[in-house]
Amino acid sequence: MIKEQVEERQTIDIKKLLKSALKLGSSDLHLVVGSEPQIRIDKELKPLKLDKLTSKDIDNIANSLIKEKQKKEFEEHNELDFSFTLDNVGRFRANFYKTRDGTACAFRMIPMDVPTLDEFGNNPIFKELIKKEKGLILVTGPTGSGKSTTLASMLHEINLTERKHIITIEDPVEFVHKNINCLFSQRNVGSDTKSFAAAIKYALRQDPDIILIGEMRDAETIGAALTAAETGHLVFGTLHTNSAPGTINRIIDVFDSAKKDQIRAQLSSSLVAVIAQSLIPRIGSGKVATQEIMISNAAISNLIREDKVHQIYSQMQLNQNETGMRTQTQELIELLQKKIITKANAIQNSNRVDEIINVIHNL
Repeated sequence: MIKEQVEERQTIDIKKLLKSALKLGSSDLHLVVGSEPQIRIDKELKPLKLDKLTSKDIDNIANSLIKEKQKKEFEEHNELDFSFTLDNVGRFRANFYKTRDGTACAFRMIPMDVPTLDEFGNNPIFKELIKKEKGLILVTGPTGSGKSTTLASMLHEINLTERKHIITIEDPVEFVHKNINCLFSQRNVGSDTKSFAAAIKYALRQDPDIILIGEMRDAETIGAALTAAETGHLVFGTLHTNSAPGTINRIIDVFDSAKKDQIRAQLSSSLVAVIAQSLIPRIGSGKVATQEIMISNAAISNLIREDKVHQIYSQMQLNQNETGMRTQTQELIELLQKKIITKANAIQNSNRVDEIINVIHNL
C-alpha cells in the first residue's frame, strides 16, 4: 500500500490527488465507488491509503471538473471523454463512466512539455520520415502503448525544424503544442468539430501541410485520411493494432468487398510507414518501448496492391541496413540481451510468440 496521510474525512481535493499521483510516478488515477483511489505504476494498480470513495465523493469531483454542456452530455450518454489542465499541476485526459454503483473516473497523466524524439530514444529514422511532403504515417499499438507520445514527439520535431500548418483532430486533444516555427490548429471532436471524418473533409480547405488524426475508427475516417494523403498532405494517424502487417489488414478489412481493391490501390500508393509500438515492463521498474517499423517501398507497395500482405513480414527482414525496417522480435531480443526485460515479459508481449520462443531457446 502507498501511504498518504489524511487527518479526517473531508471533501476530496482532486487537484491535490492528481498532484500526489504525478509525484508518485503513476500513469493513471482511478476513482471507483467502494474503493480507495488507485493509481497505476508500471502496469500495476496500487491503492492509496485513503478513505473508500462514496458515490457522492465521485459526483462532487466529476462536477467540479466539467461544464454544463459536458454534464448534459454525460447524463445523456453515460460516457464522457475530455482533457484539461490544472495550473501548477499538469495536464490530464479524463473519462467519466457509469457503473452499477454510480459514476467512476479514470485520469491519464499527460506531460505538460512535449517530449523530443531523442528524449525516449526513438529510432533515428523517425527524423527522416517526418521530412516527407505527403503520405500516411501510422503509429499503432494497444491502449497505453505510448502512441500519442510518439506522435506528439514527431510533430514537435517538425515544429522545431520546419514552418508548416499542422491541424490535429483528437478526441480529446492531449498534448498541447506551442507555435514555435509551425502554426498549430488543434481541434476536439465533439466540441470543435462533429466527427473525425467531417474534420478531415474540411481540413483540406484550411490550407494544412500536416494533419494528425487521433484515431482512425471507421471506414469514413480511414477513407478521408487516405484521400488527404493522396492529395499532397502528410497525414499521421493511429490504430489499435499490434503489428505492421496487421495494421494493413485492419485498414482493408474495414471496407466492403466492393471497395477493397480501391483501398489497396490507395494504400499502396500513399502509405509511408507503420510503427507498431508496445510498452514492456523493465527489470526493476519503469517501461521500455519496442517499435516494429515497416517503411513502404516498391516491393511492399506491390504486395499491398496484389493482396499479398502475408508476405510483408518476410520483406521487412530483407536489407534492413538499407531500408531501416525493424521487426518486434528483433527489438525484444536486443532488450533481452541487454538484460532490460525478462524472458517472460518478452513472450507475453510478443506478436509472434512462436518466433520469440524459438529465438530465446537458442540464446
